[in-house]
Amino acid sequence: MGNILQISISCDGAIFNRCLDCFLGKAAYIRNLQENVIALETELVKLIEAKNDVMARVVNAERQPMMTRLNKVQGWLSRVDAVKAEADELIRHGSQEIEKLCLGGYCSKNCHSSYKLGKQVAKKLRDVGTLMAEGAFEVVAERAPESVADERPIEPTVVGLQSQLEQVWRCLEEKSVGIVGLYGMGGVGKTTLLTQINNKFLESPTNFNYVIWAVVSKDLRLENLQETIGEKIGLLNGGWKNRRIEQKALDIFRILKEKKFVLLLDDLWQRVDLTKVGVPLPGPQNSTSKVIFTTRSEEVCGLMEAHKKFKVACLSDIDAWELFQQKVGEETLNGRPDILQLAQTAAKECGGLPLALITIGRAMACKKTPEEWTYAIEVLRTSSSQFPGLGNEVYPLLKFSYDSLPSDTIRSCLLYCCLYPEDYCISKEDLIDCWIGEGFLTERDRFGEQNQGYYILGILLHVCLLEEGGDGEVKMHDVVRDMALWIACDIEKEKENFLVYAGVGLVEAPDVRGWEKARRLSLMHNQITNLSEIPTCPHLLTCFLNRNGLQMIPNDFFQFMPSLKVLNLSYSKRTNLPVGISKLVSLQHLDLSESDIEELPGELKALVNLKCLDLECTRSLITIPRQLISNLSRLHVLRMFGAGHNAFDEASEDSVLFGGGELIVEELLGLKYLEVISFNLRSTHGLQSFLSSHKLRCCTRALLLQCFNDSTSLEVSALADLKQLNRLWITECKQLEELKMDYTGEVQQFVFQSLKKVEIFGCYKLKDLTFLVFAPNLESIDVRSCRDMEEIASMGKFAEVPEVMANLNPFGRLQNLELTAMINLKSIYWKPLPFPHLKSMSFLNCYKLKKLPLDSNSARERNIVIYGDRRWWEQLEWVDEVTRNAFLPCFKS
Repeated sequence: MGNILQISISCDGAIFNRCLDCFLGKAAYIRNLQENVIALETELVKLIEAKNDVMARVVNAERQPMMTRLNKVQGWLSRVDAVKAEADELIRHGSQEIEKLCLGGYCSKNCHSSYKLGKQVAKKLRDVGTLMAEGAFEVVAERAPESVADERPIEPTVVGLQSQLEQVWRCLEEKSVGIVGLYGMGGVGKTTLLTQINNKFLESPTNFNYVIWAVVSKDLRLENLQETIGEKIGLLNGGWKNRRIEQKALDIFRILKEKKFVLLLDDLWQRVDLTKVGVPLPGPQNSTSKVIFTTRSEEVCGLMEAHKKFKVACLSDIDAWELFQQKVGEETLNGRPDILQLAQTAAKECGGLPLALITIGRAMACKKTPEEWTYAIEVLRTSSSQFPGLGNEVYPLLKFSYDSLPSDTIRSCLLYCCLYPEDYCISKEDLIDCWIGEGFLTERDRFGEQNQGYYILGILLHVCLLEEGGDGEVKMHDVVRDMALWIACDIEKEKENFLVYAGVGLVEAPDVRGWEKARRLSLMHNQITNLSEIPTCPHLLTCFLNRNGLQMIPNDFFQFMPSLKVLNLSYSKRTNLPVGISKLVSLQHLDLSESDIEELPGELKALVNLKCLDLECTRSLITIPRQLISNLSRLHVLRMFGAGHNAFDEASEDSVLFGGGELIVEELLGLKYLEVISFNLRSTHGLQSFLSSHKLRCCTRALLLQCFNDSTSLEVSALADLKQLNRLWITECKQLEELKMDYTGEVQQFVFQSLKKVEIFGCYKLKDLTFLVFAPNLESIDVRSCRDMEEIASMGKFAEVPEVMANLNPFGRLQNLELTAMINLKSIYWKPLPFPHLKSMSFLNCYKLKKLPLDSNSARERNIVIYGDRRWWEQLEWVDEVTRNAFLPCFKS
């Protein structure tokens, strides 16, 4: 039959037992599933109760100052939360899996899934047990280690300070910088910047041991500063607080000298003697620690010996608009299409001052109609103190700077600046003249008063209540001006009583009945052509009517102004003065500059107290009666530069403008108190007459030599004796060929130390201007229509005395050079010059000029502009390609 296969398997007992154990073990996960799920639920409840007990202890502990939970406690709490989430999920699935059990719970309809879940439940039960055992904490919290800096509250979004934050932060790494000053006007963001610096220590690891914040403020008390520092470094306790200042200083010094620290001082108004506080002074040789402070005064930066100082300026237009948008909100800005443009106008009224932008932006956040915005802008422009938030938040903060000025005189000088229009560049010289006329400055002579005036301007600039304007000018920030008007017109109305309509577009003068109580009145920079009413102003001290194109002023207009001291009628279209001006018996300052006046009335003799008469650039002036000037016996300042420039040949013999200047010189010699003079001369004889007077040589600030047709040469070295001469014009001297100097003589006696501005015009035959190399402080050169001139400085004139040039630094302070219609000019200087202060050069119709005195070392900052015709520029020859490439970006056609 068929074959039969027999297989015999021998089974080892040990293997069988292991297989059986494995089977029974896995079966146990299924068999115990229901019991383990119930146990997990029970133990989980106990674990959560234990967690809640621990959490309660943690909360109670952390209510104590400087206490924080232990890391192992926080880790345990986190693990409990994780296990609970996982256990809850297993318990939910467990109830479903239990329903699959059969055969009394020993088997399952799905053995694989029941086994898998049973194993997970058993493991989680063990995890819960482990956590229960670990949760028996004796201590749950401990005193936290003190952070290097205490976080300070700050706006969630700060605009426009990131660049300066990075600049200051870099100073922390500079070994040569130990003390840093941040200065700027009130409300500009200095404290915000300092707060950013403080908080940056929390996110940027450094090796400093302490970052100490202290608010100093105007009421400086060293003991308060010591307590703030002592608290941070662990010294402050009841006993230490009662120690003497000197003892506390030693304690502070003993600790800080061994540490690296950053001391942040907010709102300094004066020098803080850190050695008396106990702070080790950082210096160039010991700059491991740093001091950073904020102040409203640049002067404080000097007093604190800051190694670096940063001006915190107002925001740019872009940043200002971004900040304003944030405060107003998108809903309002996008609500109506015409609101966006109105909002931009409102933002510009803030002048980039963050505090004003924030205050006005918040106030406008709920204004949803164009009419509301238009009205708000009008209020900002005409009566800003009535705008919500400005009168009670912004202006009082700025007024703190005003109140902190050293004297009433300086406060009066500041308020005077608000007589000028918004954004107006105020001539420093003119402003000081007005201050003197008002009687603010009381030095014994004019030079002393002018120096005092510049000193006061320096103070106001340093405390950021004024800003530098153009050349020789200052400006007042819009919001500072509004604050000053608020003080002068409202807060101190009884004392100051200003009436200011400057630059507001008036075509008619305001009702004169409102002038009666005014002490200072400004109608300047409008379009008022006629003054028809006669005002009564018994208290008026200053009256600005300038820049109006005035054509009609009644003869009796000034009849009832007995106290008037300062009168400005400059830029007037009127060709004569009202004879009633003679009633101004208190007048000390009269400004007629740049007006169309043709004749000064003899009645001006009645102005017996007049100290300053400004006739500069009265180009149409023909008649100044003889004996008029000499009868103004108290005159200290007479400015006549450019007077009669366009009409001198029409002057009659009874006018001191007749002739070449001899008559005006004769009049000037009769003025006992004369200290400042600027005027014109038109002949060699007139010049010699002038130079023969030591007094006039000492007084002359500006000189115009015009139409010297009686001479081909001029001994210009004689002008070097005019020690106050800062401006020299030589115009229309058509026969003049040479400005002579003895270049072989003693150079020092021919140096024009004060000369800053030179203009040469229409001197067709003049060959060169070599004398200018002897003007070390020269800032501006303007030469036009000198057709025979081939070189500005002639090397040939120094051929015999080359050693003279070794002692000179030609054009070392020159800022602006302008050459126009110089058709034969070939050279400015025979070699490249450094020009460290040069800002601009202009060359029009100078096609024979092929080389500029520049090389790669000239004007190193490259912050200059070179104007000219592109064809001329492309034909220029350069020292080398490096120089050409360096100045290529500076050119503008």
